[in-house]
Amino acid sequence: MKYHLITFGCQMNKSDSERIATVLENIGYKETSKINEADLIIVNMCSVRQKAVDRVYGMIKNFNRIKKQNPNLKIILTGCVLLKDKNKFKKWFDLIFDIKDLPKLTKFLTKQQNKQTDDYLSILPAISSPITAYVPIMTGCNNFCAYCVVPYTRGREISRSPKIIIAEIKKLLKDGYKEIILLGQNVNSYQKDDVNFSQLLKMVDNLQGKFWLRFITNHPKDLTDELINTIAECKKVGPYMHLPIQAGNDQILKKMNRHYTVSYYKNLIKKLRKKIQNLSISTDIIVGFPGETKNQFNDTAKLMRSIKFDMAYLAQYSPRPQTLAAKTFKDNVPKEEKKQREEILNEILKKTALKNNEKYIGKIIEVLIIGYDKKNNLYGVTDTFKHILVKFGQKKLPIKIGNFYNVKITQVASWGLEGCFQLLSFRKQ
Repeated sequence: MKYHLITFGCQMNKSDSERIATVLENIGYKETSKINEADLIIVNMCSVRQKAVDRVYGMIKNFNRIKKQNPNLKIILTGCVLLKDKNKFKKWFDLIFDIKDLPKLTKFLTKQQNKQTDDYLSILPAISSPITAYVPIMTGCNNFCAYCVVPYTRGREISRSPKIIIAEIKKLLKDGYKEIILLGQNVNSYQKDDVNFSQLLKMVDNLQGKFWLRFITNHPKDLTDELINTIAECKKVGPYMHLPIQAGNDQILKKMNRHYTVSYYKNLIKKLRKKIQNLSISTDIIVGFPGETKNQFNDTAKLMRSIKFDMAYLAQYSPRPQTLAAKTFKDNVPKEEKKQREEILNEILKKTALKNNEKYIGKIIEVLIIGYDKKNNLYGVTDTFKHILVKFGQKKLPIKIGNFYNVKITQVASWGLEGCFQLLSFRKQ
C-alpha cells in the first residue's frame, strides 16, 4: 500500500506531516511521490491564508479523476481546517480529522485501535531531513490576534513536558542531527512543570554535542529581558531572531489585537542588538488590514527602513472565517492596493537585506552543509539562518553533508550568500 502526503503551511504543519508519516509507515504504508500510484492521499491543510485553502479546493477535480481510476483510493484531510471548510469538504473526502486526533487514524484505516498513545505530539516523527529536526514544544495559541485562525483550528496553548522534549532531542542528537528547531505558535509563552521557555532553552543548550539551536515563532509582548539574556548566554542558540511586527502603525496594531506598540517593538530590537552580536532579524508583515490608510501603511514602510530587517515574510490581508477581523471589519483595501503595498515593502527589504549581507564579504564564517541544489551545487546555512551556496575554490575537498565547515564569503545577494571552503576546516576533522 502506498500513500501520498501533501503539506501546506508553516513548519508546524511540516512537523505534523512527519508524525502522519510515522503512523502510516507503522501500519505498512510506503510513501510515493507519484499521486496516481497512491492507495491513500492525505492533505495536511493550512487555513492561515485563503490562498492555501483555495489550493485544496483546486485539487478536488484531480482527486476525483484519480478516484475514478482507483475506486478503492481513500482521500483524507487534516491539519488546520475551519468548521466552514470542514462542512464543505465532507462530500469530497473520506475522512476529515483534527491533527490532535492523529492516533485515531490507525483505527480508521485498519479497524484496529492505536494502543500506544492518545497524544499525537508524542508520536516520533519520520523526519524527512537527516540534518534538521523540528521539535514542537507546544501547540495552540491564546492570543486571538484579530486576523488569525490558529486559536480556532488548533485550540488554546498546550505545552509539552520538558522531560519528553529533552528525551526527544537527546535521541535526535544521538542519531546525528545538527540543527534543532523548537516549534510553537508562541514559544515565548511555553510553561510546563515549573519550566518556562528561557529555562527550557538552557536545558537544551546544556546537552552534549555540536549542534545549532533555533526556535520559532516569538511574540513581541512575551519577549522578556530574562529570555533575551538567556539567548545571549546560550552557546548553541544562533544570533537569529524571528520577531513578527505585522504592522508599523499603533492604530493598526491595536485593531489587530497585538498588545504592543511600535515604540515597544523598536525598544526590543535595540535590546536584542545590544545583547547579541551580529544578530539577524526576520519578521512577518500584513499589508491591507481593514481600514489601513496610505499614511498608516507608510508608517510600516518607515519602520522597515528603520529596523533594516534581514528577511520579512509579507502577506496581503485576507479575511478568515471566525476571526474578530472578519466579523468586525470590512475588507476595504482593494486587491491592487494590497499588491502595490506588498511590492513597495519587498523593494525596501531587498535593499536592507543586501546591505546587511554585504557586511559578510571577505569574512570566514561557520556553515552547516545541508545538501545539493538542483544544479548540483553544495548549499548550507549560517548560524544567522542565511542560506549560502558553497564552492570548492581551487582544490576539491572531501565534503560530508551534515558537517560544519569554515567558508569565506565571496559574493552576496539580497536573499543569500556565496563562498568557498577554507582548508582550516578540514584540519580540524
